[in-house]
Amino acid sequence: MRALKLLALLPFAAFLGGCDFVVLAPAGDIAAQQRDLVVISTILMLVIVLPVMALTIFFAWRYRHSNTEAPYEPEWDHSTQLELVIWSAPLLIIICLGALTWMGTHLLDPYRSLGRIAADKPIESKDAPLNVEVVALDWKWLFIYPDYGVAAVNELAAPIDRPIRFRITASSVMNSFYIPALAGQIYAMPGMETKLHAVANQEGTFRGFSANYSGAGFSGMHFDFKSLSSQGFDKWVANAKASTNMLGRTDYLQLERPSQNDPVRLYGTVDRDLYKAILNMCVEPGKMCMSEMMAIDAKGGLGREGLNNTLPLTYDKYARRGASLGSEPTFVAGICSMDEIKDAPSRDVLAPLDLTPLRGVGLKRPPFSPAPPSSTSLLLGQRPKSDS
Repeated sequence: MRALKLLALLPFAAFLGGCDFVVLAPAGDIAAQQRDLVVISTILMLVIVLPVMALTIFFAWRYRHSNTEAPYEPEWDHSTQLELVIWSAPLLIIICLGALTWMGTHLLDPYRSLGRIAADKPIESKDAPLNVEVVALDWKWLFIYPDYGVAAVNELAAPIDRPIRFRITASSVMNSFYIPALAGQIYAMPGMETKLHAVANQEGTFRGFSANYSGAGFSGMHFDFKSLSSQGFDKWVANAKASTNMLGRTDYLQLERPSQNDPVRLYGTVDRDLYKAILNMCVEPGKMCMSEMMAIDAKGGLGREGLNNTLPLTYDKYARRGASLGSEPTFVAGICSMDEIKDAPSRDVLAPLDLTPLRGVGLKRPPFSPAPPSSTSLLLGQRPKSDS
């Protein structure tokens, strides 16, 4: 098997002599299985590609114009033996590749818990996974260790031979979390959570980065993944706990601001609910969490009580982080049906609204009709001068 792997790498050696072969020489079992998938697929395809290339040269040489000894058969048009070879060989390769891909897709699913630590080392009951919460910021990485109450910016550490369970999200735009030596890439998206399971089997420091362009500071959005012994990881955690830096919600809002080429930073204290607030996009005081909004929607959506949850949000009134509705802060001022908009003068609908009279006013529901309800429109007003 080792000889076949080396054979598959030979075509790349001449062209990639100066490149880092970390993908083909990983430090973790998941990345090693992905490497094997690439190598075996390459070998299977070369079974067809190499003979075709060789036969192309052979036919060009044998049937050249100057070779008068080559047989000339202008009436020849069919050979059952050749047809069997031409169609059966690629078909068998496709069947093998399909089976290999199907198994790899399920066995290497990033959401699937690990079934082993290494090829000869199964998971045991004592091998509790290391939980790491990953947040892609502009343009840096935040790693939170909920079991230890510490966090780090642009540095990730984990002990060898211990499963790692990543929960991944982002603060503003989509990024891609990728440590080639550990496992394949997986996307980080705001308001959503992706998962990745992996394990490191070798000690060392490996490069991690974002594989998805995300703006001006993208080139500096990388970090070191430190694969340590158990004692080394305990020492790293103790060093993080000794840090006087604290990561609460206010500290996070400062950290979240776009910055480039940030140095490594450790936090000895972390708000235990910070990741949940980041995921639900409600770190700011008074901001409704997505989970709360979805709970309201699950119960039928906004009603008379819904305005009390929507109008007073200081996040929507005084902040613009991540918004895209214009240069001025906006907020939900009223909710009405499309029929009411059609009947109202345009000046009344589009003019800036004074929110003071609306406080405590319930939603006016249209009369019941057996027909499907009309869609609703959210009227957006400018921020009032008064804070009342």
